[in-house]
Amino acid sequence: MAGRWIGMMLSVCLWLGLWAGPLWAQSNTVNYNSTELSGRDLSQTDFQGTTFVNANLREADFHSSDLRGAVLTKGILTRANLRGANLSSALVDRVNLTEADLTNAILVDATLTRTSLQNTAITGADFTDAILDRIAVIDLCQRAAGVNPVTGVDTRESLGCP
Repeated sequence: MAGRWIGMMLSVCLWLGLWAGPLWAQSNTVNYNSTELSGRDLSQTDFQGTTFVNANLREADFHSSDLRGAVLTKGILTRANLRGANLSSALVDRVNLTEADLTNAILVDATLTRTSLQNTAITGADFTDAILDRIAVIDLCQRAAGVNPVTGVDTRESLGCP
C-alpha cells in the first residue's frame, strides 16, 4: 500500500514538473505588442518569454535585461542599448537593429532572421548556435571582435567567421 502511495505521489510530482510548470510560466508573460516604448529605460529587467511584436523600441535601454525566449518581431530597435542583455533562444525576426549596441550580449540559440544589423556594435557578443541570414553573418564578421565576459566565447568563433 505504501509503495502504491509513493508511486502516485511521484506521478503527481512528475506531472506538475512537466505540465503545470510551463503553463504557469506562460501565464506570467507580458505582451508589449504594438506598443510605443521608444527611449524608455527597460534596463536590468526580467522579460523572459515576453512578446514585443510590432513595437517601437527605438533608443530603448535594455542593458543587462533578461530577454531569454522573448519574441521581438517586426520591431524597431534602432540605436537601442542591448549591452550585456541575454537574448538566448529569442526570436528576432524582421527587426531593425541598425546602430544598436549588442556589446557583450548573449544570443545563444537565438533566431535573427530578416533582421537589419547595419552598424550594430557586437564586440563580445556570443552568437553560439544562433540562426542568422548568411549576408548578416558576412557583414557581422567584418567587425566581430572580443570575448563575451559571461560565456567566455569569442565573438568571431560564435559567428563561424573565417
